[in-house]
Amino acid sequence: MKYRVALGLLVLNTALTAQTQPVPQAGFEVVSVKAHKQGDNARFFPQFLPGGRFRSAGAPLKMLIAIAYNLGYQSVRLSGGPAWINSPEGVYDIEATAPQSALPPGLPSNVREERMRQMLQTLLADQFKLKVRAETKEIPTYAIVVGKNGLKLEKAKIEEKNCPAADAEPTPSGIRCHAIMGGRGRGIHGEAISLSDVAHFVESWTDHPMVDKTGIPGLFNIQTKGWMPMQPGPPPAAGAKAEDGSDMADVPTIFALFESLGLKLEVQKMPVEVFVIEHAEKPTEN
Repeated sequence: MKYRVALGLLVLNTALTAQTQPVPQAGFEVVSVKAHKQGDNARFFPQFLPGGRFRSAGAPLKMLIAIAYNLGYQSVRLSGGPAWINSPEGVYDIEATAPQSALPPGLPSNVREERMRQMLQTLLADQFKLKVRAETKEIPTYAIVVGKNGLKLEKAKIEEKNCPAADAEPTPSGIRCHAIMGGRGRGIHGEAISLSDVAHFVESWTDHPMVDKTGIPGLFNIQTKGWMPMQPGPPPAAGAKAEDGSDMADVPTIFALFESLGLKLEVQKMPVEVFVIEHAEKPTEN
């Protein structure tokens, strides 16, 4: 099943460069899981919301698993599982609320989301009998490195140390740290994102995992156009338009897109963490 929101518009709000902090093994306090009704066109992209809430409507189970394990929906680092988890049979509406003790005020947004991902993992294990095995494999990977002519990136207007806590008021400029919007057809759009954020985001549309190997810290304002799919196919018809309205003939490859940012994608064999879905069951509605 194709999920239009995932392919056309993807929102990411996570910091992969955050320091590790203890995560309480807590689950959501209130949980509702219902099969999405056939013919119901209501869609709500899976999101962690203020007040410790999680909401998803019309998303396949595979997408929920990817979010719980901090992966792109189509990441090659997620495999296995029965076919129904990515079909109309595996589409669910979920609402859940975390206990207040699990998310005390003042948590940085990346720490808060990591805790909520842990709770989503617990929810999926409880409701879907989900079992996921994590392992490290040495496989071909796209390493993001600095290009020969150096970076061509604009620094963000906010530094990491000034990023607001998850439950704080937005910055006066309205900038959200580590938030990316867009997708393959629309590009990368983030006003304060790290290169690790970019690697995590773009991995949903590549044939190998992506790893930031630049060693460059900090946040950047990155705005790009969309890029061509990596899968081979017929050339676009004359005059065909991309999602952003530009001519398809002018749409770059993912390699050219990174070059425009002063970066380069190198195929390197390296150990990366991959996740294998070993078991999942359809839940009883509650």
